[in-house]
Amino acid sequence: MLKQIFCAAAAALATGAALAPAFAQNQPQNSNDPYQWLEEVEGEKALDWVREQNARSQETLEADPRFEAMYVEALSVLTSKERLALGAIHNGHVYNFRQDESHVRGVWRRASVDSYRSGAPDWETLIDVDALAEEEERNWVWGGVKCLSPDYVHCMIELSDGGSDAALWREFNTSEKAFVEDGFFLPEAKSSLAWFDADTLLIGTDTGEGSMTTSGYPRAVRRLERGGTLDEAPVLYEGEEADVSVSAGVEQADDGAHVFVVRSPSFFESEYYYAASEEGAVGALEKLPLPLNADFQGVLDGRAIFLLREDWDYEGETYAQGAVVAYDLAEGEAETVMTAAENQSVEDVEIGKSGLVIQYLDDVSGKAARLTRNKKGVWKAKAIALPENGVVTIVSAGGGTDDAMLSFESMTRPEALYYAAGGGKPEKIAETPSFYDADGVVVEQRFATSKDGTRVPYFIMGLDSVLKEGNAPTVQYGYGGFLVPILPVYYEDPARPQHGALAGLMWVRRGGVLVLSNIRGGSEYGPKWHEAALKENRQRGFDDFIAISEDLIETGVTSPEKLGAIGRSNGGLLMGAMLTQRPDLYAAMDIGVPLLDMKRYNKLLAGASWMGEYGDPDIPEQWAYISGYSPYQKLEAGEPYPKVLFYTSTKDDRVHPGHARKAAAKMDGLGYDFFYYENIEGGHGGTANQEQLAYRTALEYAYFARMLMPSDEEAE
Repeated sequence: MLKQIFCAAAAALATGAALAPAFAQNQPQNSNDPYQWLEEVEGEKALDWVREQNARSQETLEADPRFEAMYVEALSVLTSKERLALGAIHNGHVYNFRQDESHVRGVWRRASVDSYRSGAPDWETLIDVDALAEEEERNWVWGGVKCLSPDYVHCMIELSDGGSDAALWREFNTSEKAFVEDGFFLPEAKSSLAWFDADTLLIGTDTGEGSMTTSGYPRAVRRLERGGTLDEAPVLYEGEEADVSVSAGVEQADDGAHVFVVRSPSFFESEYYYAASEEGAVGALEKLPLPLNADFQGVLDGRAIFLLREDWDYEGETYAQGAVVAYDLAEGEAETVMTAAENQSVEDVEIGKSGLVIQYLDDVSGKAARLTRNKKGVWKAKAIALPENGVVTIVSAGGGTDDAMLSFESMTRPEALYYAAGGGKPEKIAETPSFYDADGVVVEQRFATSKDGTRVPYFIMGLDSVLKEGNAPTVQYGYGGFLVPILPVYYEDPARPQHGALAGLMWVRRGGVLVLSNIRGGSEYGPKWHEAALKENRQRGFDDFIAISEDLIETGVTSPEKLGAIGRSNGGLLMGAMLTQRPDLYAAMDIGVPLLDMKRYNKLLAGASWMGEYGDPDIPEQWAYISGYSPYQKLEAGEPYPKVLFYTSTKDDRVHPGHARKAAAKMDGLGYDFFYYENIEGGHGGTANQEQLAYRTALEYAYFARMLMPSDEEAE
């Protein structure tokens, strides 16, 4: 979808940098950092250190008597063929990408809408990534696909070698079910692209010196004609080197192509430029009068739909932060589509043929509605009837119709798929089987009071008998950044195995408790919830996590001797802060693909693009507050740190593996023991396929079992 190009803040650290130099050789060495050599990603000395740490930690964790069973359990979920095959509707077909035990790397396939709605899709394979990797002798990892609407015949396929963000793009024809000989091709880089027509791409990619921003993203949008070369492709728009990125997207409509170019001066700020197609060519670009904090969602009847992350004063009217607005591209008029209430957050907007489908949270409970505009120009909302007290997700909407597919799940209720044809009542067409026995498992939403008095929600999951007995081994999960809400899903993001199915099977059924923390920095209560923990206010999110931990202890759920914490990426930074600020609260800590050295984060890979979230450590006034929590600098001797587990990936070209390496090495130098696991491939997800993910997940839960449920001889 076009909006996915623009909504950089919709997922944590959602886009990464080009590999460029994996070790920042152009950066001066810091004589005060004896472990900076570990930033050399593929350096022989650094990799020798990694292999030594891996061998030591894997030997111990694999020897845990629960590890093997946990690995089998994780694999059974992650490679199950019974997981819902979710897909998107395009030109009479539902397209789906699938990984299972038979297709470890994955298969891209499609089925007719009619067969899909029947609950027994007749799948037609388009690309078998396993077979392609074997044929071409490459370690291909699927990146994604962009096709020209509405026909969905001309497609560009993204593939990376080993799972890094830097990837190549190759043209594929869905009618021929084959890659196009001498078709469009973009070499390995961090690229963006959009189809203008069947013979024209609007691209951003690495074309040599000066073509990328300091964050490692494309700086310019070029028009690439079929048969042309990247060097000769004319520049449509060029941003500044200090920008985060410049990219383009195209919305196809009956009246032609709507072309958008977005310049992102920071991670969350966007300037939008628009041009209509004129006689098969891109017209003149004009800047739209939207505020910098607005996320493009799509075009409906000549109106660009935006989600506002700040108030917008325009032509005498104020459009509220958190609202959905429509901007008439021809007339320049704006109108409110939907305004979120105080306890609500709009999470997704999809464009149908004659209306919108909006997914939102109401006190962190999922809802959805259809919105249509009547002849008087008034937008009317109609709730979509779905189950209550769970997570609602728009799976697909539009595709040239008003049909929509939505899913519903909770931590104890498997994901169910609903099909709503033409705005009608949704009917359930498929449901995931139970991956664990949820009998006796309860999920409750509770609230803790943070240091500044803010009421912070969290979800707690455990066997009723365990919760009643109290003082249970407990794992508390948190993230708190980049507008990402933490929701009580059954099975959604396999890179985060801290949700219902995996946690229920591997942890809760063994007598453990799982907690999901809705701390500030996410979007649980809209943009204001995110803003509350930005930059100089980062500590608020940390305080929220601490408040939940203390509430768990005060209410008897657990104790410091049985409480563990887990987070990855930005959540890894959260874990680093918990480790250095309140080690007395935790007996175990799982720190995954983390940011930890906040003095140098902006010099490593994609780090410069996140200064809108954290601030710039090279500006003294901003380093003053960043240094107040930067975990790497805060590590000291003589503290009651638990024996932590670090994990990262050599191939992560988004968050530099040096963060985890250096923190572990510093802890070693200070005399602390730790576990460490670095996958040699896998990108920012930390793994390249489901088998690797199952292995790492088993390591994580074996670690928590060892630390929080130890037998006498295992006690650390």
